[in-house]
Amino acid sequence: MTIFIGRRGLLTTALRLFSSGGVLQGSNAANRDGMFPEDFVWGASTSSYQIEGAVDEDGRGKSIWDIFSHEQGRVQNSDTGDVACDHYHQWRQDIDLLSAGGFGAYRFSTAWSRILPFGAGFIEHRGLDFYDRLVDRLLVKGLRPWLCLYHWDLPQVLQERGGWLNRDTCTRFADYARLVAKRLGDRVKDWVTFNEPNVHALFGHGTGTHAPGLEGLANTLAAMHHLNLAHGHAVQAIRAERVGLRLGNVISLQPVRPSSDTTSDRHAAERFDAMWNGACLDPLVKGVYPQPVAGDFAPLLADGDYATMQQPIDFLGVNYYSPMYVMEAPQSVFGVWFGPAPSGMRFTAMGWPIDAGALTEELIRLRDRYGNPELYVTENGACYEDKLLAKDVVVDNERIAYLRDHLAAVLDALAAGVNLRGYFVWSLLDNFEWAEGYSRRFGIVYVDFRTLKRTPKASYHWLAKVIKSQTRRN
Repeated sequence: MTIFIGRRGLLTTALRLFSSGGVLQGSNAANRDGMFPEDFVWGASTSSYQIEGAVDEDGRGKSIWDIFSHEQGRVQNSDTGDVACDHYHQWRQDIDLLSAGGFGAYRFSTAWSRILPFGAGFIEHRGLDFYDRLVDRLLVKGLRPWLCLYHWDLPQVLQERGGWLNRDTCTRFADYARLVAKRLGDRVKDWVTFNEPNVHALFGHGTGTHAPGLEGLANTLAAMHHLNLAHGHAVQAIRAERVGLRLGNVISLQPVRPSSDTTSDRHAAERFDAMWNGACLDPLVKGVYPQPVAGDFAPLLADGDYATMQQPIDFLGVNYYSPMYVMEAPQSVFGVWFGPAPSGMRFTAMGWPIDAGALTEELIRLRDRYGNPELYVTENGACYEDKLLAKDVVVDNERIAYLRDHLAAVLDALAAGVNLRGYFVWSLLDNFEWAEGYSRRFGIVYVDFRTLKRTPKASYHWLAKVIKSQTRRN
C-alpha cells in the first residue's frame, strides 16, 4: 500500500513555506539551508526543436517536426520551429542565464538530423561542432551538461522508411547514440536516451496531434515498443563506446484517476495507467509489459526483446505536470480519454489541473513498486498568460506559486525516503510549444518572438533565490 504524506500533513507544515515574494519562510527558517540535500541537482530543461531554430543551416537535415509544422492546420497560428528562440546563434547568452540563476545543470537535447542529416551514414560535423561548443561553455560556467538524445525530432528520411513503426529505426538510433557518445562522452557524463517516449507514441502515432501525425492504436503500440527497444539498444551501444557514463531515460509519469466512480471509468483508469505510466517503465525496470496491456503488445514481441529493453540504467527521469482524470471513451484510440477533473480545482493556461501532492504520490509509487531507483524530476513547470510590462518586467506570481508548491511536494517525497537527487524546471525559455506553437509560455525567461530578446521573469529571480539558499557550490 502506498504511503502518502498529505499536502496538509505535519511535514509540509513544518518544512515548507516558500513565500511568493521571498525565498523561505516558516517555523524552521533558521534551518532552511538543510531542507534539500547539499548535493541536490538544480537544473533547467529545454529541447532542440523547441529552441534552436536554424533549421536549414550548417547541413542540418529535415526532421518530422519540420514537415509537420509546415502542414496546414497542424500547429496553432501556423507557427513553425524555423527560428524558435534562435538558440543556435544565441546559446551563449542562454548559458549565461543559467549561470546567473545559480543552476548547476542543464538538460538539453541534440538534434539527430543536425548530426546525421539522412538519419544514418553521412556525418555533419558542423552539427557536432555546435554541441561541442555548447558543452565546453557549460563546463566553463560550472554547469553540468545532461544530454538527451531524442526529444521527438526523428529525421524525416527515417520517417519515410517507416519511422518508429520500423524495427530497423532502433538500430539507426543506437548508431546515432554511439556517435554522439564518442564525440561528447569525454565531457558529458549524464545521458538520457529518450524524452517521454509514451507521449511521443500516443500523440505522434495514435491521435495524430504531434509529428509525424499518424493515427490508430496499432501505430501507438508499434511506436512505443520500438522506442523501448531503441532505448535498450542505445544503452548497449553507449556502454560499448565509453565507460563511466551515467545512463537513464525520461518518462512522463502522472497518477491516473477515474473521472467518476463508475465501474467503467475505474477500469478505464486502470488500463490507461498501465499504458501511460507502465508501458515504457515496466519493460525498462521489470522486463515485462504491465498485465492490463500485455496482450496488446504480445504480437510485437520477438525473442530477446525483453532482455534488450531491460538494460541496467543509473537513473530515471520523471516529467510531471498534473494528475490525469480519465473516462471510458470507446471512440478514442485506446478506449480511454481525458475526462473532467473534480470541481474546485485550479488549472494552468494549458487547462491542466494543479495538484502538487500528486507529484509526491507518483514519486512514492516509484519507491514502492520499482525498488526506489535514483530519480530526478527532469521537467516540472506551468504555462500561464505572461505579459511583458514596462521596464522589462514579467510578473508571473501564478508560476511562482506552482513552483513553490511542487518544490514542497519534492520535500515531502524526500522525507518519505524517495531516492530523489534533483529537480529541473521546464523550461528555461519560452519556446515553440509543439501543436500550440508560440501561444503558450512555460519559460522562466520571457522570449519576445519578434525580436528574440530574453527577459527573466519574476519566477526566474524567485527560483534563483531558492537555489542560492539551498546549494553549496563546489
